[in-house]
Amino acid sequence: MAAIITEKFRLHNASQFEESFTESSNNVYYLFIGKSTPFTSGTSGGSDSSPPTPVDGPSDEFFAWDDMLAAKNIGTANIQRVLPRRNWENGTTYDMYKPTYSSSSTATSGASNLYDSTFYFVTADYRIYKVLDNNGGTAFSGTEPTSTTTAPFSSGGYVLQYIYTLTAGQISTFLTADFMPVSTDSTVSTAAVDGSIDSLIITAGSGYTNGTYFAAIYGDGTSQGTSSGGIVRITVTNNAIQSFGLTAGTDTTIHSAGAGYTFGTVNLASGFTFSDNTLDTASAIGGSGGSIEVVIGPKGGHGFNAVQELGGHFVMAATTLTAAEGDDITTENDFRKLGIVVDPNAFGTTSVATISTARLTYAVKLTSQSGTFDGDEKISQATTGAIGKVVEWDSTNSILYYLQERFGDYGTSGTNGGYVAFSGANVITGATSAAVGTPDASADSAVTLSGGNTITFADGYANPELDADSGNILYLENRKPISRSSDQIEDIKVIVEF
Repeated sequence: MAAIITEKFRLHNASQFEESFTESSNNVYYLFIGKSTPFTSGTSGGSDSSPPTPVDGPSDEFFAWDDMLAAKNIGTANIQRVLPRRNWENGTTYDMYKPTYSSSSTATSGASNLYDSTFYFVTADYRIYKVLDNNGGTAFSGTEPTSTTTAPFSSGGYVLQYIYTLTAGQISTFLTADFMPVSTDSTVSTAAVDGSIDSLIITAGSGYTNGTYFAAIYGDGTSQGTSSGGIVRITVTNNAIQSFGLTAGTDTTIHSAGAGYTFGTVNLASGFTFSDNTLDTASAIGGSGGSIEVVIGPKGGHGFNAVQELGGHFVMAATTLTAAEGDDITTENDFRKLGIVVDPNAFGTTSVATISTARLTYAVKLTSQSGTFDGDEKISQATTGAIGKVVEWDSTNSILYYLQERFGDYGTSGTNGGYVAFSGANVITGATSAAVGTPDASADSAVTLSGGNTITFADGYANPELDADSGNILYLENRKPISRSSDQIEDIKVIVEF
């Protein structure tokens, strides 16, 4: 059985994902970071220089929650439909817009479908153009186009259609070296004509009678076969049909684009007229081997819906981590893992979290403390048998942030191999630093941190702000170590392709 998943299906899924951020019963998405300890072959697999590929299954989801450090809500302003970025460069050969590319009829670039072809580009001024004709697969030769006319125009030997220009906000937030935002220009959309014929594919042939001819584009277009329907002006020079262009008198071109076409043909054997207002007077053109293929545009016309017609089945989530983000995102340790989780619960509840940032480490308020705990060192509580790993030591407020992980002997202990929670006023000791501290278990307390955030301790301990293993992890990525500092900003962009 031969079947395909259509582009419309991919666009539909991308739209549904995008809408899930804004609809009345919206989902809540968080970008999370994690894993402050190195990748090793003996624990997680791989290495820091060659991180392992995540496994798509429950185990890696559980592991991800084990070493999560912090999360930040992905808001509606952080979501944008995007496209692969294709830069304009003089001397480059671009594909032309042709929706019938296939494995047996490939684009100039060799692409076997429209959306893998290079039929659009972005200029240095961030204007996006669609290539309606690439001059028989030759290189663009000329200055960078700047026109914003809503009609097709000639430039560099090509026929182009202006589509839209990136805004300053799109450029600063969503533009990368590989992807660019896509949106519809309302002026271009309003001017677009559904079913107009705006480009042709010419086979020159030979033996034709020199001159200029006019022929109707037949098909299902409005008023087809009349002077108000689609009309092609055919130029024959040196006994061959000239290539498609927009320069009057030199190339075969669209005299009238018509409207409403979903298919169309130009029959060279049917005869032509020298008058563009009278299409029923035949005039023999002779010759053989030539043809004129009309190219059907997207529904609504070129520029009517840029997201659909350029293949905007990619969604970018762009999130910025600025310093400590209200004290929730540590600047004292690195991370090697990031991902997206949808609809996690607030800790200890069955309600989806709504906070903008979330600390995902445990915290303990110490008294009678001596020494300095080291990041990533093992800590233990001899009385209870609890073990864990230091994420950060806040000496100003005597707060020790830690995780309990199954990897690297940083959490599981006891005869049954499970976790033992840190508890009570039992001394905590650092394995390498020899630092010690006693949890302040005498009373509940609230500590206001330098960034204005408050941690409320119960018997000296504070839990993470999201419930582990709640929600669903949709995206998971392992990276080389990314170090953080108090004056640093991480600009994290995740592109999801549907």
